[in-house]
Amino acid sequence: MTHAQQSRVFGKRKQEHILILASGDRVRHLTVRPWMAALAFCFVGVFAIGYLLATSYLVLRDDLIGATMARQARMQHDYEDRIAALRAQVDRVTSRQLLDQQVVEDKVDKLMEQQLALTSRHGKLGSLLDRAESSGLNEKQDLPAQTNAPDARDKRAALSGAMQAIENQLAKSAEPADATPDNTTLAYVPARETIGDRADRVFSKVTLSLKGVEQRQRDRVAQLTSDASDTADAISHILTRFRIAVPPEAAGIKAGDENAVGGPYVEPESDDDFDTSLTQLDSALTRLEAIRSTAVSLPFRSPAVGKEITSPFGNRRDPFLGRLALHSGIDFRFSPGEKVRPTAPGKVIAAGWTGGYGNMVEVDHGNGISTRYGHMSEILVKIGDTVGRQNVIGLAGSTGRSTGTHLHYEVRQDGRAVDPIYFMSAGTKLAGYMK
Repeated sequence: MTHAQQSRVFGKRKQEHILILASGDRVRHLTVRPWMAALAFCFVGVFAIGYLLATSYLVLRDDLIGATMARQARMQHDYEDRIAALRAQVDRVTSRQLLDQQVVEDKVDKLMEQQLALTSRHGKLGSLLDRAESSGLNEKQDLPAQTNAPDARDKRAALSGAMQAIENQLAKSAEPADATPDNTTLAYVPARETIGDRADRVFSKVTLSLKGVEQRQRDRVAQLTSDASDTADAISHILTRFRIAVPPEAAGIKAGDENAVGGPYVEPESDDDFDTSLTQLDSALTRLEAIRSTAVSLPFRSPAVGKEITSPFGNRRDPFLGRLALHSGIDFRFSPGEKVRPTAPGKVIAAGWTGGYGNMVEVDHGNGISTRYGHMSEILVKIGDTVGRQNVIGLAGSTGRSTGTHLHYEVRQDGRAVDPIYFMSAGTKLAGYMK
């Protein structure tokens, strides 16, 4: 079939491109296919894109490198600025620690002064507290012998330890963070508490404790002064009922010196009202001791506690004459030979046979008051002896005008017989004040 016939049957055929490669006598034919053209086009396109990218990189490389270096420079500056800030903070903390240490030392000195003042006050209170205790005024509430404030050396040691601990915490919190490339920020933790803050809290607590001790001292002194004055007033009132003169010491004046006072005026050594309260307490205790001493020296007790009264004071029918007569004392039933003791301390002014008293002892108690003990079988003291409440002055009997063994007891005031029952009743009231 000819080429014309094929064209009529199959149509016009596209003409192919042929490459002829000649090398000397050798000739080669290469038919160019469509896919080869597409492959060549793709190769050229890839090459062009790569070329463009390489060219863009070379053009933009300097800008990228510059931006990166600038960013690293900014980060380095930030690190350096924060490290400088931390160093400055460390310097400030160090300076603050030195200042706070001085403040702590000053406050410790002040606490020592306060404690020394409390110790000095306790020294002044010592004798007054002993006197108050002996007077029965210090039974319910005792003032502590030592204050509750800690010793100053202990406080100083404790505060030094606290300061060291806080310094360690501050140093740890002030350390800069690691400046590594992976970190984009550098943060620091500020000091949470300074030495001054810690010291202020500690000293505030101790100061409040010292003030509490001081206030308790003041309250106790005021309470003792009030109790002493009230007790002295009560005893003085009872003595006044019996027309017994209150001793001059009870008014804070020494005997015989009522008008012997004087001297230039000098300002007091201290304007501390605590010293004034101590002076008031001393005066109140002096008054109480004087009044109590007077009351103790008087016959306010019974010579025969728990024994039967066989004859009271007053008019009665005389057992020997059968007519009305004054019985100048009280008769107590005693057993023969039973010990007789005085109702108060004093001095023996009579000891021997005295008319109807039989064997009689008379004891002078001062303030114009004396007591007599009659009808004793034996006298065991002599004139001039000083006797106390526990001394035996004789043995019970039935001498003189007596119908049986008993004790005749008299109380005489300014030489006149008074009813002993009044004194014994007053003694019952005074019992609560004579501890």
